Amino acid sequence: MIYDIAKLLRENTYPGRGIILGRTKDGKKAVAAYFIMGRSQNSRNRVFEATEDGIRTRAFDESKMEDPSLIIYHPVRAVNGTLVVTNGDQTDTVADALRAGESFAAALRTREFEPDGPNWTPRISGVITPDGGCKLSILKSMDGDPACCCRYFYEYDRPVPGTGHFIHTYRCDGNPIPSFAGEPERVAVEAESARELAELLWENLNGDNKVSLYVSFIDLASGQADSVIINKNV
Repeated sequence: MIYDIAKLLRENTYPGRGIILGRTKDGKKAVAAYFIMGRSQNSRNRVFEATEDGIRTRAFDESKMEDPSLIIYHPVRAVNGTLVVTNGDQTDTVADALRAGESFAAALRTREFEPDGPNWTPRISGVITPDGGCKLSILKSMDGDPACCCRYFYEYDRPVPGTGHFIHTYRCDGNPIPSFAGEPERVAVEAESARELAELLWENLNGDNKVSLYVSFIDLASGQADSVIINKNV
């Protein structure tokens, strides 16, 4: 089943943080999107900022920053032609492993969900390889029990043109917030550009909870990327 990403976002007030990886309709470009949402002042007090190898989060108002441990990190890094996208500092874990010739899965087997009980926020991660192949992962507690970490990995060696694979930290809002369950959702990618997809996603993310969004279209022939950042705090 292929979902309408706009409808999925519009009907879910709090998917949390989300990753979409896939391919454009013409099959010539890889697609990566990452967004963050927040319910607390600390989580909402952030922006995405471009770096030499991707993006980082930083505090919008430094005077209001409370605890940076789980909200300040590099969500996106490029390593030898591979794009790494995650919702935490495991971006660096994966990037370091790739530089050392190790695998995406091996890197994430050294990590687990975030230590923020009672939510135990899952760690979601993905990579796009130079040939356009995609991998996604989620590390989460066993139905809210932190005694067991469940690690799931999904690989798409030849993503179907015009589709993306969407994984997010939470199923929906709640207290505690229920973790994402099941396989990544297949969504239609009909946008012709990174800007068009970014505007579609941003328009349909919950207006109160959305914080920042990143979208990149990567030309598979040249490796050139067209990237867009949108921040609520400007």
